[in-house]
Amino acid sequence: METAISTINSLDTVWVLLAAMLVFWMQPGFALVEAGFTRSKNTANILMKNFVDFMVGSILFWFIGFGIMHGTGNGFIGEIHLFDWSFIGDSNIPAECTLFFQTVFCATAATIVSGGMAERTKFGMYIVISVIISMFIYPIEGHWTWGGGWLSSLGFHDFAGSTVVHAVGGVIALAGAMILGPRRGKYNKSGKSVAIPGHNLTFGALGVFILWLGWFGFNPGSQLAADGADNAVAISHVICTTNMAAAVGGLSVLFLTWIVYGKPSLSLVCNGVLAGLVGITAGCDMVSIGGSAMIGLLCGCAMVGAVALIDKVFKIDDPVGAVSVHGVCGILGTILTGVFATDGGLLYGGGFRFLGIETLGALVTAAWAFVLGFACLKILDKIWGIRVEPRVEEEGLDVYEHGESAYNN
Repeated sequence: METAISTINSLDTVWVLLAAMLVFWMQPGFALVEAGFTRSKNTANILMKNFVDFMVGSILFWFIGFGIMHGTGNGFIGEIHLFDWSFIGDSNIPAECTLFFQTVFCATAATIVSGGMAERTKFGMYIVISVIISMFIYPIEGHWTWGGGWLSSLGFHDFAGSTVVHAVGGVIALAGAMILGPRRGKYNKSGKSVAIPGHNLTFGALGVFILWLGWFGFNPGSQLAADGADNAVAISHVICTTNMAAAVGGLSVLFLTWIVYGKPSLSLVCNGVLAGLVGITAGCDMVSIGGSAMIGLLCGCAMVGAVALIDKVFKIDDPVGAVSVHGVCGILGTILTGVFATDGGLLYGGGFRFLGIETLGALVTAAWAFVLGFACLKILDKIWGIRVEPRVEEEGLDVYEHGESAYNN
């Protein structure tokens, strides 16, 4: 114990804990985005699910997930360390600091799923889904990259979780939306998509600003150290690339929607900012500021195309765009790291090797999460049913599922 304590750096510890607090602050950001982009009759349900994600994640990741993710184990899975985080050993930060920092990331992956399944999922079944993500789906694939697993041994790079966190949440949201089917009234008899506007764009926009701020803990906090000139430079660089991708992602969507739809869409611009943030998260430490701008541009445009494709072609109802923002842009941003990384990227003379590893890691991780998520959700649906009754959906989940409304006149 004395040896472990002697390695701890107080500045590193304070920085990582502060960053973890900023990542926790993203939870109300997600809550406001999801609530604002959905109808008022489901607001209490949306807010409750965001509380559940963090509460469940905190307990179950401590109980078993942390060991599965960070235990030595083998290339596929870590070790079972029930209620134990001390096995981390010598580090520049306390084991409890590592536990909390990783816990807030686990909760983020789980909370992404809420938006894609919004307005029609039984609350009890959602708790089960959150449990499965926190205990197994996220920790196992997280071990592959961040726990010394087989992807990390290949050289796969995902600095703060474009794939490990965001793509995983996005593809599980896709699986849930597919199994649930569209909300009542989303598609008319001819199959044409009918817009179902969210009830409060102010909430949605405020939520995006909160998420933007939180990302300044999410990405630079993953440096896991602040002491010394090298860490100071690295953190500063990551903050700049993170911010640039967000700004360009939002602007690209502003001009694209202005050109395509005749008017700049606030809701899509909000998702454009998030698309840039999700896309840059994998390579924020490896790309230049100019490269981050390109990633933001490409992810913003890809998000707009994905929203239209998923809604109008595949007829999958994703109320908040979680699949497009987190799933599509999480995978794309990871792949683009293999293009724009200044050390080994395709455009910097690195050839196709690193790009191939980034592509493999993103696709295999997403496939794992989608297949396992789809299988679990399908089993739950067959046994208990995961969708609420038509009357509950029509009148709102707030009163039927929780016995109260977010708005009382």
